Amino acid sequence: MDAREYLSIRKAYNLVRQHADKPERLSFSEFSILCRLANCEGGMRTSDIADYQHVLRPTMTHRTKHLASMGLIEREQGSDDKRNIFCTISCKGLTVADRLCEATRSAIRPQEPLSRTTASRIRAYVDAMGSLNCDASELILLGIYVLDGNAHTISALVDALGLLQPTVSMSVAALEGDGYVQRIGDSRHGFHVGLTEKGGAAARELASRIGELVVRRRRRLKSE
Repeated sequence: MDAREYLSIRKAYNLVRQHADKPERLSFSEFSILCRLANCEGGMRTSDIADYQHVLRPTMTHRTKHLASMGLIEREQGSDDKRNIFCTISCKGLTVADRLCEATRSAIRPQEPLSRTTASRIRAYVDAMGSLNCDASELILLGIYVLDGNAHTISALVDALGLLQPTVSMSVAALEGDGYVQRIGDSRHGFHVGLTEKGGAAARELASRIGELVVRRRRRLKSE
């Protein structure tokens, strides 16, 4: 997967999520769980989903309980080991996953990567992306790097990433404090945000990890 493709889908989903009713909003991690379960036959153990997203089991337990409370997945205890929870996507969950994939596809602008792809292909991309979920700060580093590596205004980053302006401003402040970005110009006349040497190295490392993600093709049915 290319870093531009990764950002294109993340931006589109950020925009879709902003317009969703608060009780129905899913984090990108939760969205990717639905896509993973929709793409696998027979469901998955919670521990395997945790391994897929590289998080601790308690974190995954919280995420899957939230999805189950919304009726999007079903959680069942294993017959041999009660601690082993098995998750499958529900009919409602499959419907929601399909709707979110189509909405994400529609939110990609014509000139952006993957603008001509299908909703089913978006599902495959999100499935792959679930194993590398960048937070807002990481998206900003990656965004500046992908835009061309030059300094950009806060508003340009908001537009490029589909994040809310307060989220971008707070993340930039944190990144500046940690030495990943620097402000160019002053607040009176508007400043630009650029990568430091440390930030550039971090962005390149993220892009490299994204490049290792494999987007699998949908299996053909025997009848096809």
